Amino acid sequence: MTHVDLLSSSPARNRIPLARVRLDDLAPFDGATTRAYARAVDAIAESLTHHGAAAVELPAADATIVRCGLESARAFFRARPGLYVYRAGRALDDGELSPACMVDAFRCLGKAARAALCAIARNLRLRSYAFSHLLDDNPLPPNEVSASELLVSFSHGHLHSGQAPTVSLRSSMPEVDRGFVTLVASDHPGIEVCNPNGHWYLADGASGPNGLLLLTGRALSHVTAGLRLNSQYRITNNENRASLMFRLMPRANAILDCSPISAAGHCIPQIYQPISASQFMDGSRAEEHIVSHHSEAPSESQGNFVSEPSLRSVLSDPFSGAFLEDAMVLSCGHSFGGLMLKKVLEMARCSICNGEVDAASLYPNLALRAVATVVKMEDDRRLFHNAALRKRRKEVTEHMDVERRNRSSKDSSEAGLDCESSRTFKGVQYPFMVGERVLIMGNKRTPDKFVGKEAVITSQCLNGWYLVKAVDSGESIRLQYRSLKKAGEPQMQAQVQAQEQPEMRSQQALAFLQNKQ
Repeated sequence: MTHVDLLSSSPARNRIPLARVRLDDLAPFDGATTRAYARAVDAIAESLTHHGAAAVELPAADATIVRCGLESARAFFRARPGLYVYRAGRALDDGELSPACMVDAFRCLGKAARAALCAIARNLRLRSYAFSHLLDDNPLPPNEVSASELLVSFSHGHLHSGQAPTVSLRSSMPEVDRGFVTLVASDHPGIEVCNPNGHWYLADGASGPNGLLLLTGRALSHVTAGLRLNSQYRITNNENRASLMFRLMPRANAILDCSPISAAGHCIPQIYQPISASQFMDGSRAEEHIVSHHSEAPSESQGNFVSEPSLRSVLSDPFSGAFLEDAMVLSCGHSFGGLMLKKVLEMARCSICNGEVDAASLYPNLALRAVATVVKMEDDRRLFHNAALRKRRKEVTEHMDVERRNRSSKDSSEAGLDCESSRTFKGVQYPFMVGERVLIMGNKRTPDKFVGKEAVITSQCLNGWYLVKAVDSGESIRLQYRSLKKAGEPQMQAQVQAQEQPEMRSQQALAFLQNKQ
């Protein structure tokens, strides 16, 4: 017989019936299914659906290992509170110490987490190992580090003055794990869980080292297309408390998709798209970072923002996206509308709790219809307002662009006139640039050995003078721009002028002698 009893928290006002299932009845096995296994699967699924958590009772041998792990955490952090993250396969750094019994505790909790995941898959009419391809190989290959992790923490009840407590979880901060399932073992109660109705209750009030608190994470909600929602929890007691938290995570190169859910005939909303595990974990970690730094004391609504979908997605049909203005409530209490309702009637089962559906027992959900209508009106009004705002912004932007173009054309025309005038002035004084090749035309003061030679301008002097360097001889001479000519122009005129220079000089000398006589 399956051992299923009730857990209740110490305060009477927080008394919650939390199912407690033995691991021996929950673990998968070869052969035909038994009544004990079927009852254990149904009990844990019902507890997760209605309370967001469940309890798993360990065998005596495994409970002893967990108890040793808790005592090891106390001994390891006896000097000060702290947190240690253990991953199977990771080699310790030089000088790094690790709590004792972590290898056995990791193996024990990992076996229980995989058994719980198989039970959740079986309840959704999937094969028991439908999600095993997303996990690490069991056992791990050589030189491979596990993606799953074991968080070992201990917090002292009395700290020295000025010493801040360091715990594994942010106190009073609502959290949702990123993995598939999470198992928590502690020697003192202190974890509250939020049920689907938004009420917080003490979930581990009657648990001990032989009992594990089972929570679900974001990755499981994604691969089940939202059929198994994630658990939201918070820490309320950190005084002299040791805990072991095992997180069953997907391997980094896995692809999280809803193909098993689709093959089983369940409806897949459009928001659940295939995504790599590494990208999914990075996105979840970024969301946790934003929420944790948004406020030092966030409200419950901020915690719900982490794990719950938007109001529009809740009030919309996942197939067509239309608002549930025709919502019908089933005998199990869940409501559907649109194409989703048609799919549920065809399967004759509720896609959330897997309960049987009788078409004759359906009746309209007037409250949900009214809320969907109001949200639709607000959505339409917001869309109209945004469209008008975008149109006005476009008109203002176009007007500013026209003014900017006119101003730019005016400035460019004025700048063009200034550049033209400066270019004209520069054309008179400095028509050549440094490094440009020129021909030396020369004048009456230019030595004959430079006339007609090709040179390179090495520097620019004042009043239109250049310092040029002859290409063939390497000698330098200072000449004015009138004595130079671009090397790219025809050289015939330069050669003629070079031949005419001696004749002009001889004629000038002859005229000088005649005048003297």
